[in-house]
Amino acid sequence: MRKLLALLLMPLIAQAGDAALFDPVASVVMGPRCINCHQADAPRQKDWGVIHAQQVVRGADGHGSAALRCQACHQAANSADGRVPGVKDWHLAPRSMTWQGLDKKAVCLQMRDPARNGNRKTPREVVEHMRSDPLVLWAWQPGGGRTTPALSHDDFVKALVAWADAGLPCPDAP
Repeated sequence: MRKLLALLLMPLIAQAGDAALFDPVASVVMGPRCINCHQADAPRQKDWGVIHAQQVVRGADGHGSAALRCQACHQAANSADGRVPGVKDWHLAPRSMTWQGLDKKAVCLQMRDPARNGNRKTPREVVEHMRSDPLVLWAWQPGGGRTTPALSHDDFVKALVAWADAGLPCPDAP
């Protein structure tokens, strides 16, 4: 019954370009699994965003400094005990994609701006990044007792598609 109601209401919401469509997206992208790596100068750790314990910094390419690259510790998969997270090509989000200190409106505006979203020019490209990028997918299998995002990955992608179909409306955006 809830699915039927949602299916009936979705076109009305999408037609209105409702900025509230970003709320479920924000519940994920503004959570610690994403925000910890969408930082300006250094990654964060844990759910409360403490500075990385090993004093790691971004480096010129977002893969750490010349002396301490991300892959020195972060391998292609989580460590056996899950304490060291891992996925192939572990790195910080590009500097242009820094969400550190931004509110929901600013993150929304950045996610739809190709100059600040990894050059994703269409809403579908934004959705595809979140649907398939290994670093994004890691958030739902973080290991080490870490929390997972507020939504399942399937529900997150559905929320992204609804937001994209509505034209990527943002809270209080013109």
